[in-house]
Amino acid sequence: MATPWDYEGKRVLVSGGGGAGMGSEVVRDLVSLGAEVHVFDLLEPPVDVTSFTAVDLRDPQVIDEAVDGMGGRIDALFNCAGLPGPPFSGLDVMLVNFVAARHLTGRVSAMMPGGGAVATISSAGAYGWEQAIGQVAELVATTGYEAARRWCEEHPEAVGEGYLLSKQAIIVWTMHAAIDLAPKGIRVNCTSPGPTNTPMMPSFESYMGKDFMDRFPKPLGRNSTAAEQAHMLVFMNSDAASYLTGANIYVDGGFSAGMVTGRLDFSVLQ
Repeated sequence: MATPWDYEGKRVLVSGGGGAGMGSEVVRDLVSLGAEVHVFDLLEPPVDVTSFTAVDLRDPQVIDEAVDGMGGRIDALFNCAGLPGPPFSGLDVMLVNFVAARHLTGRVSAMMPGGGAVATISSAGAYGWEQAIGQVAELVATTGYEAARRWCEEHPEAVGEGYLLSKQAIIVWTMHAAIDLAPKGIRVNCTSPGPTNTPMMPSFESYMGKDFMDRFPKPLGRNSTAAEQAHMLVFMNSDAASYLTGANIYVDGGFSAGMVTGRLDFSVLQ
């Protein structure tokens, strides 16, 4: 018997579904739930899928050609691709994390029926994004991939290492997109993961310091697994979340709760 959590008969696209991170775990979940899964990435997915296309998200023409190659209906889009910041340039991080996700959503939403859904990965590192709405408003208001690229190139100080701004922009854009696409019956949400054991973690440890990441306050006492993050993303785009849109859900093991209540002990970082 079908349940609201099933993906039987659904045709889905996972951008960033290759390798061994959150996106790859999303792919595992979707295959097990009966979806027809298509993957865009530079790395191959962990299990057999209906199609895999090597896509460099820094090139909008490549993205467009890959979408055109899929054709047909798309019921759900998962924007899981991401760069951690250094050693990648701030511009590349912005393009992959935010600009490509927005561009791909625009292309794919035109192929979605009512009831379609989009889920994108932001970060708990963007906590406090509400204070950055003014900073990202101009970027979010740009029209098209190239206009967003130009904005990033013209504002290197705002972009910085790219990670923080890109994740803040994802949250603000998600809320705008949810309202823009609501008349079509398409839902748009994002998650903000806390520290997660993925192939990106060594980059964070190199940039922030492994000792810092080890001692970072974690109410549950551990990092998340990639599978734990994937389960929430798959739920978001399922029929079980049919009235959820415009949401940014912290999947951070209690970090945001500790911030709101002032109960996190940051002295451990000193």
